[in-house]
Amino acid sequence: MDVQSASSVVLQALTQAASQDTAVLKPAEEQLRQWETQPGFYTVLLSIFNNHMLDVNVRWLAVLYFKNGIDLSGRLLEFSVKIATQIAVLIAKVARLDCPRQWPELIPVLLESVKVQDILRQHRALLTFYHVTKTLASKRLAADRRLFQDLASSIYGFTCSLWNHHTDSYLQELQAGHQDAALSSLERTLLSLKVLRKLTVHGFVEPHKNMEVMVSVRHVHIGPGSVCREKLEKTVILYTKVLLDFLEHHPYPFIPLIQRSLEFTVTYVFTDVGEGLVFERFIVQCMSLIKMIVRNDAYRPDKNVDESNAETLEAHRIKSAFFTPPTLAEIGTRLVSKYFLLTQEEVAMWEEDPESFAVEETGGDSWKYSLRPCTEVLFLDIFHNYSATLTPVLLQMVHNLQGPSDVDDPAQLLLKDSVYNAVGLAAYELFDSVDFDQWFSNQLLAELQVSHNRYKVIRRRVIWLIGQWISVKFKSELRPLLYESFLICGVFSKTILYAFVLVFVCVFFLNVFSPVDDFEFRTEQFLPYLESIFALLFQLLQQVSDCDTKMQILHVVSCVIERVSTQIRPYVACLVQYLPVLWKQSEEHNMLRCAILTTLIHLVQGLGAESRNLYPFLLPVIHLSTDVCLPPHVYLLEDGLELWLVTLENCPAITPELLRIFQNMTALLELSSENVKTCFQIISAYIYLSATEFLQNYAEALCRSFCDLLKDITMEGQVQVLKVVEVAVKVSPVLASQTFQPLFPLVFRGVLDGERYPVVMSTYLGVVGRVLLQNSCFFRTFLMQMAMELNQEVDHLLGSMIEMWVDRMDNITQPERRKLSSLALLSLLPSDSSVVQDKFCGIINISVEALHDVMTEDRETGTLKDCMLMNHLEEPKLSDDEEPPTEQDKRRKLLLLQDPVHTVSLQQFVYEKLTSQQALLGEGSFQALMETVDSEIVRQLQEFLQGL
Repeated sequence: MDVQSASSVVLQALTQAASQDTAVLKPAEEQLRQWETQPGFYTVLLSIFNNHMLDVNVRWLAVLYFKNGIDLSGRLLEFSVKIATQIAVLIAKVARLDCPRQWPELIPVLLESVKVQDILRQHRALLTFYHVTKTLASKRLAADRRLFQDLASSIYGFTCSLWNHHTDSYLQELQAGHQDAALSSLERTLLSLKVLRKLTVHGFVEPHKNMEVMVSVRHVHIGPGSVCREKLEKTVILYTKVLLDFLEHHPYPFIPLIQRSLEFTVTYVFTDVGEGLVFERFIVQCMSLIKMIVRNDAYRPDKNVDESNAETLEAHRIKSAFFTPPTLAEIGTRLVSKYFLLTQEEVAMWEEDPESFAVEETGGDSWKYSLRPCTEVLFLDIFHNYSATLTPVLLQMVHNLQGPSDVDDPAQLLLKDSVYNAVGLAAYELFDSVDFDQWFSNQLLAELQVSHNRYKVIRRRVIWLIGQWISVKFKSELRPLLYESFLICGVFSKTILYAFVLVFVCVFFLNVFSPVDDFEFRTEQFLPYLESIFALLFQLLQQVSDCDTKMQILHVVSCVIERVSTQIRPYVACLVQYLPVLWKQSEEHNMLRCAILTTLIHLVQGLGAESRNLYPFLLPVIHLSTDVCLPPHVYLLEDGLELWLVTLENCPAITPELLRIFQNMTALLELSSENVKTCFQIISAYIYLSATEFLQNYAEALCRSFCDLLKDITMEGQVQVLKVVEVAVKVSPVLASQTFQPLFPLVFRGVLDGERYPVVMSTYLGVVGRVLLQNSCFFRTFLMQMAMELNQEVDHLLGSMIEMWVDRMDNITQPERRKLSSLALLSLLPSDSSVVQDKFCGIINISVEALHDVMTEDRETGTLKDCMLMNHLEEPKLSDDEEPPTEQDKRRKLLLLQDPVHTVSLQQFVYEKLTSQQALLGEGSFQALMETVDSEIVRQLQEFLQGL
């Protein structure tokens, strides 16, 4: 059937078949039935039901005819495996939506088809059966899972018998020497086992009560030259996947299988029985099974054994009975002496491709697929659970290898490497059993200084071992010796093959510098070696070519800069010149660019104000990374924003280019992503840096963005927006008040309405307090505008505000803001306004509360003083662990020296305002006003004002 010419004919037939007229309908159905076996018919149907312009009934009929094509043997007689697989996947996708409710005949047709004698049709039916089962098992809604469980219970027995039948057929054909027939049977065994796996794992709520559990696995030794070898290995791996999945999803029903699973896996992996039989993927699966049994929480009794359920206690009993000291010793010994050994392939990789060797991936879920990480994870879990038994075993292995190893004995060198690896992995478990400082001084230090080429394996491992122990148990006094030894290792490596330095650098720094909890690091100990080590790092960064390697070295560079901070300045000139080149080279490698951004972040922090020399390179990088119109922002945005922020924080003065980058911010705020907090910090940094120029250029756009944000943002987001506004008013009261005037009605209404969230109310009052205290003329004008808008008297509105302010003073927890509120309300005095005098009592109350917050006794004079007052002579003393102040820190300090909260004595301000009010009203009226205040509050006020 020609697809192009047939489309209109088939469409016409479907249209007629959808008719209510039997005279039209019957001939059309007959015609469609004849076409069902014609090549191209289903392609035409596919194009028709995907055409949304056609009538729904016609498209629905096209889908039905397409779906019902599975009923015909022609759909199961596809010769090409690739095409047959795609057909099976397509049928499974339809089944996910329609089976079993709208397509109840699918499963019965497939079950009948797998029984036929035709091998091709049987295989294709099994292939389709597997994909349908896999798709149905992946559905997670409760109703869908119940339907799948009903299906599983009805076909599980048949599927088991099908799997047994094909397994028996395979064995019979194999014994008869019929390799091709055996391979065909094995393929069908594999498919039926895949179906059985999905039914077993996902088809039963209580599988131990409903299924014929497959406990033993048939094992037949097939030589490497057998045509069945590849398929057989896949089948064996699938057996282990059944066990692993079953254990993961049904730990309690798996308990009867624990003993036999452990016996099977340990026998084949940790005894001579498996020699010549096992292969790497099988070993990984077996070790994963042991690991999951050992560390399964369902098999771990509570500390109070009486509270543990019976199944858990039974599982624990089986594990304890199996893992006897001899068994554990054998497992531990074989893990270290056999599976930890560097292979010839790994040694060859080190020599031929040291970059790949140095950055070999062993984290994440790699233990599920790769042998080395799998063995290490299994070792850790077993050692953690049975450390009392395994510690003496491992220490004996260490004792047997004391002293320098014979460089002419590769086996001994590799064994020592493995043992040291085990000691490093188990560092936390061996804390009380190993005197690492003594071991380092007496043995490991000497091994680092062995210069022979073959000893590079041990030098690398010793450095890694120290890295594992450095945050566990390693005296800081020994670190200079460690740094010297590292440089010696680098010299040795360069005399042999320069690329070997890479391995030592990555191993050393990633383990010695990266741990964030390494509190024993002392910068002064490292500084004598900084120049040499940083030069070595830079040379390596230039010489390596692999992106992953460059990323790792950049990570090391970042760690070093972060550790030494400003001390790095004399040594970064070459790096500063090279990074633009590397950035250009990495145009197609966004992850490498992320590493460059991270390095730049630490570099800017280390250079401080000197980072302005980087602006010709730095600012275009920031612009590119934060432009949401450019594709790289998907990868670079988070680090780009962080770099933008630290650049502003360390900027000594605004530049036109730095100001121009802010054009990216409007689009960033529209994203409302998890980076919005950093965006607010960037805006605040611009305000601290140059509020006048910044607001003159971007006030309108910024205010518009803030107004849009406040319409649809979380409570925390509102607070962040208003904190920026408060900073702006603090820095530039007049300009900021004009800039953000459209926001103030929302804030003012929030105060009047008594915002119920304390943190939001506190922020509202902070903004209002700043405007009232630092731009009173604007406040009066704004109050009149609000009175007109709300159709109220100005005095009434002011009174409502003061009343709510006094009532919600407890929402304000920060002493600075409490003092600000007191200063702001006191600034309304002196006043002859009846409203202010009506609220006089409340103003005095919160003023006394604020005095309690800020007044402390001067130890020298014994008098009370305002603890928030600052002066220009005060310079904070930095401890050894503190970073020097950034340029923004200095700007904030200067701002504090102009802030009324830190320059005006609240005690003196209260006294002056009360004196002015008394002068305005006269003695009698003022005394009458004071009588409205509680006598206890008056007494406390008098105590604070004594001596003024």
